[in-house]
Amino acid sequence: MSSKMLCRRIKNSTDIFLRQYSIKKDETKQIAPKPAKKPVDPRRVFKIYRFPGVLCKEEPKVQSYELDVSTCGPMLLDALIKIKDMDPTFTFRRSCREGICGSCAMNLQGHNCLACVTEIPPEKTISVYPLPHMYVIRDLVVDMTHFFEGYKSIRPYLIRKNERPLGQSQYAQSLKDSLKLVGLYECVLCSCCSTACPSYWWNGRRFLGPATLLHAYRWIIDSRDEDTQQRLYDLRDDFKAFRCHTIMNCTLACPKGLHPAMMIAKLKRLISALDKKPPPEMDAMKFTPGAGLSDCTKKC
Repeated sequence: MSSKMLCRRIKNSTDIFLRQYSIKKDETKQIAPKPAKKPVDPRRVFKIYRFPGVLCKEEPKVQSYELDVSTCGPMLLDALIKIKDMDPTFTFRRSCREGICGSCAMNLQGHNCLACVTEIPPEKTISVYPLPHMYVIRDLVVDMTHFFEGYKSIRPYLIRKNERPLGQSQYAQSLKDSLKLVGLYECVLCSCCSTACPSYWWNGRRFLGPATLLHAYRWIIDSRDEDTQQRLYDLRDDFKAFRCHTIMNCTLACPKGLHPAMMIAKLKRLISALDKKPPPEMDAMKFTPGAGLSDCTKKC
């Protein structure tokens, strides 16, 4: 072996040893601890809209409440309940605490939300108002009469040509037809979308609003319903559905993550006869007492 080759091997082995030693040396170094995050002050100032009612002579005002949010739950509803313990005259709606009843809809920091599923914001000052462009009954409680009258007008229930006695039969539906209702039946009628819609603000007496139109599409597209033409005829109006200008505030405001604007667009195409409701894939009366289960075939 030549001296040059020997020197090269020694150099390579030396480089490998030094590299391994430097790695082990780096591993022995203590990792500097990360600086601890600065604790967030749990104290908040809630500025809440207060109105004692139309029978009182007092004018609406904004009242401030100081609250340590570490003493309550993480949701806005928890903070409001704590504030109500401090001031029993404070009024708001609540029921399920699970985001399925729609009772606790209100305006938080300028955005509509459900108080029971919305976390307390990290800001020092938190503003809470009733739903916008609604008549206020007291504090955060608004009058939902007009909203539900519009919902009632679309006949939100199945309509069959030959009604059968209740409890004696069921209406069948294929899996594919059932999937068309996903994104529709989850609406809890909290009116967060409708009260965020400028068209509903401007034409609230005649425009039905995003929530009602979403439910109208839900019943029209249902394969078990047999009153499609009359439903579409009732909506063939300049205001009821076509005052939607696709602003899409409804989609941004929906606390359930639904897309009312897209469903209204599909509804407009049905009203204009650009699209047609597809025929049902399964006879809705397949499971009546007169038909045996052996006659039921899966067509989906």
